[in-house]
Amino acid sequence: MDLRTGAGGVPGMARSMRKEVLAMVREGEKAPAFTLEDKEGSKVSLSDFKGRFVVLYFYPKDDTPGCTVEACAFRDDHVRIGDLDAVVLGVSPDDAASHAKFAVKYGLPFTLLSDPDHKVADAYGAWGEKKNYGKTYFGILRTTFVIGPDGTVRKVFEKVKPDGHSQEVQDALRALKG
Repeated sequence: MDLRTGAGGVPGMARSMRKEVLAMVREGEKAPAFTLEDKEGSKVSLSDFKGRFVVLYFYPKDDTPGCTVEACAFRDDHVRIGDLDAVVLGVSPDDAASHAKFAVKYGLPFTLLSDPDHKVADAYGAWGEKKNYGKTYFGILRTTFVIGPDGTVRKVFEKVKPDGHSQEVQDALRALKG
């Protein structure tokens, strides 16, 4: 997207999009409630996981190199994360069909959620301005939130690097469980 014109070439759209960017949710704050569709079109809410840790990770796009590395690491560590009484939820703007293909292709055992209008990403502060190859645009900021059993954000990982991130999350879960 060109920031001078915004989505669809509409002048001024970029300015209004900037106003939508919200501050990142911080550790100790209540996690914003949400309900999104999973790869089967079923509704999934944060409240469905009350009493457990939730690893809520925002990623830009299914089946792209960095997103695949991150998802496959969570897949490979799925049992260890579960042993820490945590569930993994991946969120991107992709639709349910894209999530279904991505999950099947890589054998992803955790839930992928569709946030096409980026309302949940906005609520968590995981939507913002990005720069890539000299272009500036708005998109998902690769961010992970560890939400405690009581619904508060216990750990925030910003500007996530896909390699090694699953291990960082496990280390944080162990520390939080103390």
